[in-house]
Amino acid sequence: MNKRILFFIQMTLCLLWAGMEEARAVEVTLTVDEFTERPAAIDAAARNLSKVLTEINRAQNAKQVVSVKDLKMDDFSKKSLARLWAVTPFYCDDEEVVERCWVFANGTMMVSHIPLIITPEGETFGMGTYQEAVVEFDRNGGITDFRFALDAQTAESMERCGSVVEKEKQMIILKEIEKFRTAYNMKDISTIEAMFSDDALIITGSVVQRREPGDGNRYAPKVKYTKQNKEQYIANLRRAFLRNKWIDVKFSQIGENGEAGGCAGITRSNIDPTKYGVRMRQSWKSSNYSDEGYLFLLWEFPEDGGTPIIHVRTWQPEWVGGQRQQPDDDISTLGGFDL
Repeated sequence: MNKRILFFIQMTLCLLWAGMEEARAVEVTLTVDEFTERPAAIDAAARNLSKVLTEINRAQNAKQVVSVKDLKMDDFSKKSLARLWAVTPFYCDDEEVVERCWVFANGTMMVSHIPLIITPEGETFGMGTYQEAVVEFDRNGGITDFRFALDAQTAESMERCGSVVEKEKQMIILKEIEKFRTAYNMKDISTIEAMFSDDALIITGSVVQRREPGDGNRYAPKVKYTKQNKEQYIANLRRAFLRNKWIDVKFSQIGENGEAGGCAGITRSNIDPTKYGVRMRQSWKSSNYSDEGYLFLLWEFPEDGGTPIIHVRTWQPEWVGGQRQQPDDDISTLGGFDL
């Protein structure tokens, strides 16, 4: 082949590739509310997020692993992104992302509606599913966390039901719940273990067949509750993670009486103001098991801004014998536990 023709073909391919690379780039613009002072580092945060989303798109298009080494992310956020990617690859379908940035009192920032499309390889699970990400930044605009968000309806309900706690506390609670859910989807046992107090109480309900009194031949489905300590729960969870190739945990809101709609159940203790109860509907799907039920978490949020911790986790099945059950207030409210 003529050297000039070969050179021309090579240059054309290089230009086409460069155009593809540019098309995959994502431009990010971050805004703040009208009465919120715009942080000096918000533009740096936008540039850093732009680079992360662009790298995600490059990796997804090339079917490669996301390269985090040159991104402005701390070790924790790099680990979070890498683990999420390993379980469920995804990409950003928008070339331009414009989102509101929450600015906290300590100068840190958070964006909670980054649009993603999940596209895992070799599995039908989640194929083409829309998912939003939450990204946190330090005071200099560096990324400190990258995780999947709760579904929009649940997040909006938490923001809407603001009579229980002030706005910033709502966002902190929402952030911790998102971290909790993401850790399960990543099968990140060490993060989950760190989120529970050493004396945590875990109560799990399961459906069993019990013989009806007075009728030795008739059985009916009943809910059996099992108590576990932290060590037992983590050991059982570790085995569940090993058995399942993938796990997809979703949270959604429940109404005042368990019906669809309404506000997500967030309550604050009248005895200890650092304690908050959160009650949601949980959907668990994995490669070999699935269930739906009501999840209750009793969180402690230290007054000094220290790391929040879970003291109680309870779960009860939503369906028993084909009948939908209402949440049991004895195990799914603050009033059910001695604070």
